[in-house]
Amino acid sequence: MQLEIGSVHEGRVKGITQYGAFVEISAADETGAVRTVTGMVHISEVSDSFVRDIHEHLQEQDSVRVKVLAYTPEGRLSLSIRKAAEQTAAEPHGEQSGGRSPKPRRQAKPYVYEPKKTVPQSEMSFEDKLRHFTQQSEEKRCELRRGNERRGGSRGGSARGNRKS
Repeated sequence: MQLEIGSVHEGRVKGITQYGAFVEISAADETGAVRTVTGMVHISEVSDSFVRDIHEHLQEQDSVRVKVLAYTPEGRLSLSIRKAAEQTAAEPHGEQSGGRSPKPRRQAKPYVYEPKKTVPQSEMSFEDKLRHFTQQSEEKRCELRRGNERRGGSRGGSARGNRKS
């Protein structure tokens, strides 16, 4: 399914959690068929003001306008009510003062999410294989380093325990 990043849709709140709300929107896929997709509005994207309790702003089955922020390769859809309201408020509502017509804005090509096509290793060049290996190694090193930091530091023990008096 292709969703344009930055597009605004009407949706219906299907569920509310302590960290956000799940909103169901209808969108057309590449064949033209209309399908419903569920995305999440994080609590920080509900309103411009601080939201302590999301139930003060939203209820299940509420109709809301949402803006598509991101569409991850895992299929998660990130939405924003706050940015949809900002975009709606920023749109011109009639003629400008001075009698001059507004300058036509050049429309940027919309960003449409398309997953990266993975190239099989048999078709990769040596440089591509080396770059892929280096990236995977660095990711594994970072994960191991994070795991050590969570457990409480280095493997050699604490500096206080290794000191001789």
